[in-house]
Amino acid sequence: MATPAELLRRLPQTERASAAVHSGRAAVKQVIAGQDPRWLVVVGPCSIHDPRAGLDYAARLAELAAEVDDTLLIVMRAYFEKPRTSVGWKGLVNDPYMDDSCCVDEGMHIARRFLLAASELGLPLAGEALDPLSPLYLADLYSWTAIGARTTESQIHRELASSLDSVVGFKNSTDGSLGAALNAIVSASSPHAFLGMGRDGRITVVNSRGNPHCHLVLRGGGGRPNYDSVSIELAEQALKKHDIPPAIMVDCAHGNSWKKHDKQPLVLADVVGQIVHGNRGIRGIMLESFIEPGNQPIPADLSELRYGCSVTDPCVDWDTTARILCEARRQLRPLLEH
Repeated sequence: MATPAELLRRLPQTERASAAVHSGRAAVKQVIAGQDPRWLVVVGPCSIHDPRAGLDYAARLAELAAEVDDTLLIVMRAYFEKPRTSVGWKGLVNDPYMDDSCCVDEGMHIARRFLLAASELGLPLAGEALDPLSPLYLADLYSWTAIGARTTESQIHRELASSLDSVVGFKNSTDGSLGAALNAIVSASSPHAFLGMGRDGRITVVNSRGNPHCHLVLRGGGGRPNYDSVSIELAEQALKKHDIPPAIMVDCAHGNSWKKHDKQPLVLADVVGQIVHGNRGIRGIMLESFIEPGNQPIPADLSELRYGCSVTDPCVDWDTTARILCEARRQLRPLLEH
């Protein structure tokens, strides 16, 4: 396995990619802090399994992002690691050829090349921090990072989040409770000293400064959604009680849509309606979206894969994505004109 330093030397940031990362991070931080009145939209495939289709999607999204930029800050989901409840495909980094060969070294190279190409389009990018070593290879290209529902309770991931330069969203637990995520935000905002690995591949003691740019992501759970106005109000009260700035992102997928892609537009419409009617705690939304709708199993013959269709969670198709985000922009734009 190449060390992080070796991979970054082989695949360094270009000037254009670096500009996209730095401007993206600054903009995301301002939106989450309420200093930029726009709304953050993290949108894209559940996971990237086909870099060609992923870059096709990225090119489309870059055009849409420019169209709605006066109201919505678009950040593309570029996830390469997937947490599994039991077993299954763990993502492009772990198994890039989807044949259980688990060529992790090649997967990491493919993932970094993808992030560089997408950044060249001017898109800010989002990922999930799952393996605690992967950020050493990829995190310099992310503007927003998720800590998932299964890892929000993990001390390792809280410490990791405290050392990241990107904005970090902590998801509520799979049972729908908020306590773990709220404690995680408090923890990650504080400095930590912990064992880690340096970019040279040596074990080291990491001394983090703490990350002041963490926020709550509501993704439903425990068999019920939590994007409704009552759930949002309860979350805002809980944030205030923990002395955490009231910045909430609503994940329109997962438990909030019962993992049914055709329900995501309904969740988005409800959230936009809450904002129009006065909510200012909601600072962002997340959509799982790809070129084709739904998802597909991984076939034995990979030539049978449908182009642009997810192999993990079901996604909204591209045409629907463009339509509902343009509609969200239409409804939200007047709020910024006053």
